[in-house]
Amino acid sequence: MSASLRSLRAAVLALTMGAAAVLGLAQPAAAAGEHYVALGDSYSSGVGAGSYTSESGDCKRSTKAYPQLWKNANAPASFKFVACSGATTTGVAGGQLGALTSSTTLVSVTAGGNDVGFADVMQTCVLQSEANCVNRVNTAVSQMQTSLPGKLDSLYGTIRARSPQAHVVVLGYPRFYKLSGTCIAGLTETERGAINNASDVLNGVMAKRAANAGFTFSGVADEFTGHELCSGDAWLHSVSVPITNSYHPKAAGQSGGYLPAFRSVA
Repeated sequence: MSASLRSLRAAVLALTMGAAAVLGLAQPAAAAGEHYVALGDSYSSGVGAGSYTSESGDCKRSTKAYPQLWKNANAPASFKFVACSGATTTGVAGGQLGALTSSTTLVSVTAGGNDVGFADVMQTCVLQSEANCVNRVNTAVSQMQTSLPGKLDSLYGTIRARSPQAHVVVLGYPRFYKLSGTCIAGLTETERGAINNASDVLNGVMAKRAANAGFTFSGVADEFTGHELCSGDAWLHSVSVPITNSYHPKAAGQSGGYLPAFRSVA
């Protein structure tokens, strides 16, 4: 091979590798060394997305949940998916952190909604009066501002102690309703607005505690904009059968909402 041809091939290779890095095509190779643990509640386990693994039982871990989708695309060195439906911050701390080690390099977690009674809030709003709904939402908001920060600090501190070198990503919750949207029945606009506000408050509390712990917070409200309930193209279940799917992301919400939010910072 002539020197000029070798030089040309080297230049082409350098340009190709540079373009791949710019376009993010080199990410799977970079992720090959990751030891990833997925913690959290139903929004991480994938309730509502279907295709639950038999081993996960009532935890309902879905093959369509964002942790599994990220793993499939990036082939990390190891992957432990232990998120579980219904988990509170205490539940995550007591039942999931055994998956963490000093070798863990990447962690994702959603937790906090169950601590403030998310399921009870939505049940109250669906079944009771507007006044009762707003009062229940306000009670949850009060818990977010008083008792939840300490619970998050405790959980985040334990995660850091178990995996001191890990990049920890805390993911938020979607804003549930498009106001003045397509819905002609169901909750009132006042109820929908109160629920959206509660979601914003919860995400704000989580973001602050995550920052204080040195973790990365990634919200999903932007990804779900245009795909809320009453948008005409919802990535969230409304009141559904089975009832456990209600107000959880569909498979499209995991792949189009949570996965991009995680991938952008992971």
